[in-house]
Amino acid sequence: MKNTNRSVLLGAAFLMATSAIGPGFLTQTTVFTEQLLASFGFVILISIIIDIGAQTNIWRIIAVSGKRAQDIANDVLPGLGYLLALLVVMGGLAFNIGNVGGAGLGLNVLFGIDPKIGALISGLLAVGIFVVREAGKAMDRFAQILGFVMIGLTLYVMFTAQPPIGEAVAKTFVPDTIDIFAIVTLVGGTVGGYITFAGGHRLIDAGLTGRAAVPEVTRSSIYAILIASFMRIILFLAVLGVVSQGLALDPSNPPASVFQLAAGNIGYKIFGVVMWAAAVTSVVGAAYTSVSFIRTFSPALEKYNRFLIISFIVISTTVLVIVGQPVLILILVGSLNGLILPLALGVMLIAAHKSKIVGDYKHPLWMTIFGIVIVIAMSWMGIYTLSNGIPQLFE
Repeated sequence: MKNTNRSVLLGAAFLMATSAIGPGFLTQTTVFTEQLLASFGFVILISIIIDIGAQTNIWRIIAVSGKRAQDIANDVLPGLGYLLALLVVMGGLAFNIGNVGGAGLGLNVLFGIDPKIGALISGLLAVGIFVVREAGKAMDRFAQILGFVMIGLTLYVMFTAQPPIGEAVAKTFVPDTIDIFAIVTLVGGTVGGYITFAGGHRLIDAGLTGRAAVPEVTRSSIYAILIASFMRIILFLAVLGVVSQGLALDPSNPPASVFQLAAGNIGYKIFGVVMWAAAVTSVVGAAYTSVSFIRTFSPALEKYNRFLIISFIVISTTVLVIVGQPVLILILVGSLNGLILPLALGVMLIAAHKSKIVGDYKHPLWMTIFGIVIVIAMSWMGIYTLSNGIPQLFE
């Protein structure tokens, strides 16, 4: 593999992984571990298998066709790509408000500054990445560096917490309880919404497409899931170590209390770094990927692509600073977000068998079957979360 290709593939993998590792990722992992204890290992294992099945299907079809997801969707059914783009942009913008807020909280923990000022500083830094001429390379490097920082610091806290690793391994394969909702939540948080397309669309921008690129693209898609999952596993073990000692987590900020209980005040500051890194990389990934879903709809959007990404970050930051986190909007969009993965994966599976889209490429039958199972499961859960999300708006 050429060095250039290796750099792009690693960059795409880290962009996707760090897009997944956001404030919600940290909180979900902590809360589910506190509830399920060592049996949460089983949830992680099953979600990894589903994540890989979904992501390898999507990235392969994007690479073979050389088209972004919205254009493939429009080829399958005219107009469908616009619906997919609308859902992704709505979800990306809403969650980016939360990501900016998380970055502000991270800087608040580190330096004691007002969270809104921290959010503003973080938003400006994210904008700076897309101001530079080589924005793609800057984004790749930014995601890689902060990805390693998050993993390294969380590893330290995990070892400090002294988790019962033997029990965690045993319960991963023979759990006391199986929580279906937790599995679907983890899948949605890893490959749901815009996240799974972050790396796939990055590979198109870098020109890594065509049948010849399929083996490299497949490996990169799996690396991305494994990076995000490794972070999930070490955070799970850190939380398990703390709660196994009988220590109670602070319900107002569960992940922060894990770091603090495991490593004292140093642990609390480490949490600030991890929270900020998780949030700001998600800000970058959400903005880049959301805009990539509309840039092909007109030459003007393509021409001003970077300006649109910057505007996306500015709008997210402005809403957070002025309004705060609009809870009702986040609930509704979060519910809609559950429909994006089954819709997009379903479209990709249809496209995989249309020669006008993929040429003479033959998609493996087992991948198609695996993908269909995921579409059915995630459709059911997406409708469930939507039916529960909308009533909350009227409570």
